[in-house]
Amino acid sequence: MIIRCDNVTVGYEGAGVARNITFTVNEGDYLCVVGENGAGKSTLIKTLLGLLKPLAGSLERNIGVTDLGYLPQQTVIQKDFPATVEEIVLSGCQNHMHLIPFYRPQDKEKARRNMERMEITPLAKRSYRELSGGQQQRVLLARALCATEKLLILDEPVAGLDPTVTEELYDFVRRFNAEGITIIMITHDMSAIRYASHILSLGAFPFFGTKDDFLQTENGKRLTASGGMTAEAYHA
Repeated sequence: MIIRCDNVTVGYEGAGVARNITFTVNEGDYLCVVGENGAGKSTLIKTLLGLLKPLAGSLERNIGVTDLGYLPQQTVIQKDFPATVEEIVLSGCQNHMHLIPFYRPQDKEKARRNMERMEITPLAKRSYRELSGGQQQRVLLARALCATEKLLILDEPVAGLDPTVTEELYDFVRRFNAEGITIIMITHDMSAIRYASHILSLGAFPFFGTKDDFLQTENGKRLTASGGMTAEAYHA
């Protein structure tokens, strides 16, 4: 078990946003977190990251901050960050630096390897702000991989990307999961759940279980029917 929530309430300053959240993430799982706007998805992720404390319930984490990589939603300011691709990817190693004030050779090698994995090595010296949205997301995913080989938490990773770039990013994430990295992904894109092993639905239609069980629920059928794919495609 990596993460277990039992009747957890999440929120800010004592005001609950989502209540009675119960789920477990095990090693190798691919969990998609779905729900309408305001259901508490991002608040839950901040709680899992340790940025917020649960307002109620029990949260167990058998993983430290140095064992997870986080890909947040991008802001306009972040998209205009004046650094090179290589510098941003390498910054993912900072959690492992401890008191050492400089990057070690193994950190630079890890950055190089993860740029290769994300197929962005030719962009290493380019300014991040000059890249397309899809290229920027590849850079940030390479950065997250430098932070961990155990757990990736992705918050709306394909927001604003075109369909081709979206599929490319999903394929990278699927491959990393197949290599043994546990995935937690917040998404509004229901096509993303075809790769998931488990679904957590927050809001008016709470659910936690396998993807196949979710697809048999009325809410699952409703959401997937609006996703623009055949029912069989969600079992990919």
